[in-house]
Amino acid sequence: MKYLKRIIKIISALLLTLTIVVIVFLIVDVYNTAYLKIKNNPSLHETSYLITNINIVPMSKDTILAHKTIWVKNGIIENIADSIQVEGIEIIDGENKFLSPGLIDMHTHLWDKQELGLYLANSVTTIRNLWGYPMHLRIKKALNDENIIGPLLYTSGPKLTGEKDLGDDKVQVSTPEDSKRLVISYKKRGFDFIKTYAGLPENIENAILEQSILSNISIVSHPSREIPYLDQFQPQISSIEHVEEIVQQALEYKLDSLKLDTIIQKFVSTQKSFCPTLTGYYKIFEMLELGEDVLTSDPAYYVNPLMQKFDSKVQYDRWANEKENNSSIKTDIYAQHQFHLYIIKRMNEAGVNIICGTDAGIGITAPGYSIHQELAFYKEAGLSNYDVLKTATINPTKTHKELEQIGSIEKGKLANFILTSKNPLEDLSVLNNPEWVMVKGRKIDKILLNELTENALDRNNLVVTGLRYAEYLFIEK
Repeated sequence: MKYLKRIIKIISALLLTLTIVVIVFLIVDVYNTAYLKIKNNPSLHETSYLITNINIVPMSKDTILAHKTIWVKNGIIENIADSIQVEGIEIIDGENKFLSPGLIDMHTHLWDKQELGLYLANSVTTIRNLWGYPMHLRIKKALNDENIIGPLLYTSGPKLTGEKDLGDDKVQVSTPEDSKRLVISYKKRGFDFIKTYAGLPENIENAILEQSILSNISIVSHPSREIPYLDQFQPQISSIEHVEEIVQQALEYKLDSLKLDTIIQKFVSTQKSFCPTLTGYYKIFEMLELGEDVLTSDPAYYVNPLMQKFDSKVQYDRWANEKENNSSIKTDIYAQHQFHLYIIKRMNEAGVNIICGTDAGIGITAPGYSIHQELAFYKEAGLSNYDVLKTATINPTKTHKELEQIGSIEKGKLANFILTSKNPLEDLSVLNNPEWVMVKGRKIDKILLNELTENALDRNNLVVTGLRYAEYLFIEK
C-alpha cells in the first residue's frame, strides 16, 4: 500500500509538472503573437474612411475606374463616386495608385497565428483552410470577434476518408451512420465546410452528400480514388481540388489530351469550380531540382517549424530516394507539371470557374508567398492578367455563399482591399509588395506588414504546434 501511494504521488507530480510546462508554452505563444491583437495597435481601430484619388480595379469587369473616391463605413463599401463629401471622417490619399480586391487563397493549411500575418503581407485577405481542427475554430472566433487582425478565415472540418486510408491527418469513417453524425457535429461546432478525402468509399460519400443537404453545409472534395472521377460531380460539392488528381486518377497517369476533353466538359456541364493547387505539386520538382537546400531557403523557411521537421523533411527524403532509384523522375514530374498548365489553359478557354489555391502550409509551400507562384503559373498557362486575377478574387465568390461579400470592389461589399503602386492588370508582380492592405475596413500599413513578416520568421513554436496537433488527435480521432 505504501508503494502504491508513492507511485500515485510520483504520477501526480509528473502530471502537475507537465500541466505547468504546457501552460507556460501556451502563455509564451500568446505573448509572441500579441502583435496581432487589435486593441494593442491603435492604427487598426478605424473601420471608416474616405479613400480619395484612387484608381479602382473592380474585378466585376475588365476595366479601371480612374480617379475615384471610395467611402468605407464600418468596414463596408458605402459608396464609390468621382467625389464624396463626408464630415468628420479620416481621409486617405490614394496618390493615384491602384486599389484591388484582396486576394483569396482557396486551399490552405493553417498551422499557427503567425501565418495570418504572412498572408496579409502577401496581399491575401481571405483564406479557406482545408484541414480543420479545434485550433481553427478558436482562431476564427478571435478574428470574427475582432480581437486579432488577419485574413478572413473559412475552414473545413477534419478530412473525412475511409477506414482503409490510414494516417493520423485524416478521420477514418467506417459506416454511413458515422459519417452523418460527423457532418452534423462539424456543422454544429462551427466548421464552414466538409472536406472529403481520397480514400472515401462510395457508400460513405453518398451518406455525406445526403447529410450535407439536410445540414445545409457544402463540401470541398479531394477526389476519392475509390470512386470513378467523373462520378464525383455532385451538386453538394462546391469545388474539386488538385490538378494532379486529373492526371493520376482520371487519366491514369497518361498525359492524354483527348480523354481530357470529357473531363473538362464535365466541369462545364456541372458548373463545378476547380482548385488546381499547381504550386503544391511543382514543389516536388523544386525538391528534385534544387536539393536539400530547398528546405531552409526563402520562402520555405516561413513554413511552420513542426511542418519543417516532420513534413518538409519527410517529403524531401521521399523524393530524394525516388531520384536515386529512378533516373527519369525529375523529367516525368516536370512533364506532368507542363501538362497541368495545358489543363488550366483548356479549362479557362472552356469557361470553367478556376479558383486559386496553393496547398500552402505543407511540404515546402510557404503561406502567403505561394499565391504569387500560383498566379504566375496561370499566366504561364496563357491566361490574361484579368483572368489570372479573377481566380483569386471574383471566381471564389461563386463557390460558397459565405464568400459572396468579397472578391470585387462594389457598393455593399466588404472593404477588403490591397493598394499597389502599379496596375496589376498590367503587371501581376506588384501584388507581391502591397503599399497597404485593408481587411473589413482596417488599414494595415507597410510598417505593420513588414512587422507581420518579421514575426513569422524563426518563430519558435514547434512545441505549441505539437500540443495543438495532439489536441486534434485526442478530440477528432
